[in-house]
Amino acid sequence: MNPQLFSTLPLSPATLANLDRLGYAAMTPIQAAALPLALAGKDLIAQAATGSGKTAAFALALLQRIEASRFDVQALVLCPTRELADQVSQEIRRLARAEDNIKILTLCGGSPIRPQLDSLAHGAHIVVGTPGRLMDHLERDSLNLAQLSTLVLDEADRMLDMGFIDDIRAVVKRCPKDRLTLLFSATYPDDIAALAQQFMRTPQRIELNAQHSASTIEQHWFEVNEADRLHAVTLLLWHHRPSRTLAFCNTRQQCRDLVEVLKAHDIEALALHGELEQRERDQVLLQFANHSISVLVATDVAARGLDVADMDAVINVDVCHEPEVHVHRIGRTGRAGAQGLALNLVSMEEMGRVGRIELLQGRETVFEALPAEPDGRPEPLRPPMITLQILGGRKDKIRPGDILGALTGDVGLDAKLVGKINVGDYTAHVAIARSHA
Repeated sequence: MNPQLFSTLPLSPATLANLDRLGYAAMTPIQAAALPLALAGKDLIAQAATGSGKTAAFALALLQRIEASRFDVQALVLCPTRELADQVSQEIRRLARAEDNIKILTLCGGSPIRPQLDSLAHGAHIVVGTPGRLMDHLERDSLNLAQLSTLVLDEADRMLDMGFIDDIRAVVKRCPKDRLTLLFSATYPDDIAALAQQFMRTPQRIELNAQHSASTIEQHWFEVNEADRLHAVTLLLWHHRPSRTLAFCNTRQQCRDLVEVLKAHDIEALALHGELEQRERDQVLLQFANHSISVLVATDVAARGLDVADMDAVINVDVCHEPEVHVHRIGRTGRAGAQGLALNLVSMEEMGRVGRIELLQGRETVFEALPAEPDGRPEPLRPPMITLQILGGRKDKIRPGDILGALTGDVGLDAKLVGKINVGDYTAHVAIARSHA
């Protein structure tokens, strides 16, 4: 099948030139299916996973409807987490470079509200935010949606899982009825169908086959006793020795227990779950993105919005309840043509769930024996980088180039030994090769 090019869409020459500069030529399947409908003004329900290109699918559609000369909020994107909202805002900014002075604001909990109030007072064209913080602004009358032309619900299923249904309804009530509504969801439970029925106008539904190529993601299945499940994870990590692994658990307690077991076996791991404070969550995600953690142990809800490109392995410590969620989990590895590895642990009580995954994937599960216990203590599993914190940030006029210059000039490090540099308002973080940190 020939790839569909962005140049076949009714986009402005400036937008097409910007897409070309960004390296966007052929559309991903979700973009090819969604963009013609959204650009034609059709309400849309699209089933699409993180990493499928869905952000560009809705961003290009909403940007075409923005009138830059009017300083009203004309597009609103609701996201379940602050991390996803930040990623979406960054992507819209890149895609909006072709337009004149489009102002994009990110409104999320976990950040002070005063700077957000000041920014809103100066006007914005596009707002990206989490439901709770958007409701705070609507109740303060600091956010006016009367001129809204496009509403996007990104990862709608997770927003419902996280209990945002009432906030979503309240936000939608403040939006004009003649808007365009685009709903994106990795799965399509009954709750989503009911939500769409309440506030969408004869939506078109797109459901892409959520399969991954068997040649891209290598799946292995292991039957375990409940008592041996966590130790089985260490055996798999020792055997495969992936540089960066995402391990999924169904409960927060299982996350905490697994991290303790891994640390006791010299495997550097941190947990990501709903009980973490925003600051703690940001630190965990930063270290994982910087290659400074070997294993991130997470629940499905906590991992939503996490978009790390080069994941070596995914371990399903528990089998998830929904087969679509399993496909979504393992899709975190084997991206952009790279080889991925998915390791699945199954107890006898979970075999029914495996049967549903087999039906969805259209292939039979073959169980293998777990790797043998190693002779003696294996080498510790250490990440390649260590993240250092610098007490100084944007407010101190520190830029990434300053940090890189200090490390390569004053300290004499080779630039290849310096990884990601993140500069916040008051602190900065830089990843350094473990051998030199």
